[in-house]
Amino acid sequence: MGIMREVAVVGVGHAKFGRRTDTTLGELAWEAVKEALEDARLDQRDIQYFVVGNAGGWSAESLPAVVVGEYCGLSPKGTMRVEAACATGSAALYNAYLAVASGMADIAMAIGVEKMYESPTPTVVEFIGRAGNYFWEFENFGLTFPGYYALYMTAYMNRFGATEEDFCKVAVKNHHYGSINPKAQFYGTKITIDQCLKSRYVAWPIKLYDASPITDGAAAAILVSEDLARKITDTPVWIRSVGVATGTANLSKRPDFIGLDAAYQAAEQAFKRIGIEHKDTWKYFDVADVHDCFTIAEVMAYEDLGFVERGMGIQLIRNGQTYKGGLIPVNLDGGLKAKGHPIGATGTSMAVEMTKQLRQSVEPRDRQADIYTGWALSHNVGGTGHYAYITIYSLDKDGSPKVKPRR
Repeated sequence: MGIMREVAVVGVGHAKFGRRTDTTLGELAWEAVKEALEDARLDQRDIQYFVVGNAGGWSAESLPAVVVGEYCGLSPKGTMRVEAACATGSAALYNAYLAVASGMADIAMAIGVEKMYESPTPTVVEFIGRAGNYFWEFENFGLTFPGYYALYMTAYMNRFGATEEDFCKVAVKNHHYGSINPKAQFYGTKITIDQCLKSRYVAWPIKLYDASPITDGAAAAILVSEDLARKITDTPVWIRSVGVATGTANLSKRPDFIGLDAAYQAAEQAFKRIGIEHKDTWKYFDVADVHDCFTIAEVMAYEDLGFVERGMGIQLIRNGQTYKGGLIPVNLDGGLKAKGHPIGATGTSMAVEMTKQLRQSVEPRDRQADIYTGWALSHNVGGTGHYAYITIYSLDKDGSPKVKPRR
């Protein structure tokens, strides 16, 4: 591999997530793009290349990249639309990162946008249910997205003695933070353990409050080369490492259902590049955003990322160690569960949140993590571990992460 340039995030923007029937796809993307440009104090003419993450199929535009480019004033710059199921936003970020790191562009923008409410719920459920092996799983056996993760939740409960109440604690935590995030779909809405336990089953043991919602939303990040970063901002956030992996399309080919191997493998790559072991990794990161499409997914993420050993993830949530001030604060923006999960925008939304957390510019301050090491991590999964992107961010462009004090 040739010499790659260091890449920094210098501007981020985030639309309000939710049922956004008040906007077109282009208008929704512009909310995020405009905010990112203002944050970086740049103009559309400065963007040399832009990538649009959009899973699509359920929305009106079949060529979303050019529609977004025209509406946002980014044309005639080069673009492409990328898709990696629920990890689409991180795929867009990675593509923009590679463009800058390789020297093909000095300033690139990653835009994630999704208008899921343009289709009726059964259509959305079918499209997400197809995010695996269509013939063997969806067509012949009727598996939908909650069904896939229900297999994992039952396996985890059987192996490690976790309970439905344990998983509801993930939902309660994420709704707590989503309720104070003005950009979240469930802003202002907290829930209790009892509410979660009494919510209807979607695919046993997954209940309504174990699941992320259908969401419209957009988020954007501007990435620049090292020589431009300090000229644009005093607070660049460096993308220090990215790990990317895939899992089998057919779930029946997997050896177990207590973790997502693609996430583990992507984390292994990302950690190796910054010189840390895949063990007790909580001590290196001030904050993390993980892919909690269902509550079981967040608990497995704790373990796939090496925060704790396999089977111990449930102890983190039982002991409140993933709240602000805990061992490793996770999803202080509400996560997919309460912030929302607009498929194409989720990964870019994570980039926005991790950048703001490291800058200590999160609002309100009630969800700002304590910054000790200046390192953050995002974990974005596509499908049921079919794709995985682990992205590591740092306030420094050199050196390995320091160790933070145990809380």
